[in-house]
Amino acid sequence: MITLSNVSKIVPSGTDSLTILDGVSIEIAQGEFVAITGASGSGKSTLLGLIAGLDAATSGEIILDGENLSTANEERLAAIRSEKIGFVFQSFHLIPSLTAVENILIPMEIAGHPNARARAELLLESVDLANRGHHYPHELSGGEQQRVAIARAFANSPKILLADEPTGNLDSKNGTHIFELMVGLHEKNNVTLVLVTHDDNLAARAVRRIVLSDGKVV
Repeated sequence: MITLSNVSKIVPSGTDSLTILDGVSIEIAQGEFVAITGASGSGKSTLLGLIAGLDAATSGEIILDGENLSTANEERLAAIRSEKIGFVFQSFHLIPSLTAVENILIPMEIAGHPNARARAELLLESVDLANRGHHYPHELSGGEQQRVAIARAFANSPKILLADEPTGNLDSKNGTHIFELMVGLHEKNNVTLVLVTHDDNLAARAVRRIVLSDGKVV
């Protein structure tokens, strides 16, 4: 489902350059649950951004579900994200002026989903928020906002779910609940789950752990 071949990411740093990822090569199978761990600054979030097509590698090749992200233009990358990828961020990234159900509706309306409203309500129910759809993000707790974000990530039935520290801003109880929801949806839908986390307990639940150090897989 995901193949990275000798991928590097180098950015300018003053008069020098900074290597964030250095010759990373990994393969992730369809339906697999993989945890990416490592110290802060090891390149975890950068790696996830490259897999999502949100950033471009300096060198190397990234193949996602048969498509070469390294040669795709911005229009195609946007279509790939819409069609194939769900993304859950640490800071939720809900649109504050929209209700919970409207936040979930957006990706489906962009994609022209014929039964968007009904699916949005079903997704809200799947994350135990059936009675909170009319609430705005500021009216929801952190855990509830993250549940809305997870429902939104599954809106277009993605093949891949990328989660960047999704429990990092939550207390232990809510973090555990969010994690179990993600794993449950991953198993139910056979979605490839790639989780970036500092939490060893969460990483231990993955089928496989990829550890980064100084931009390299160790």
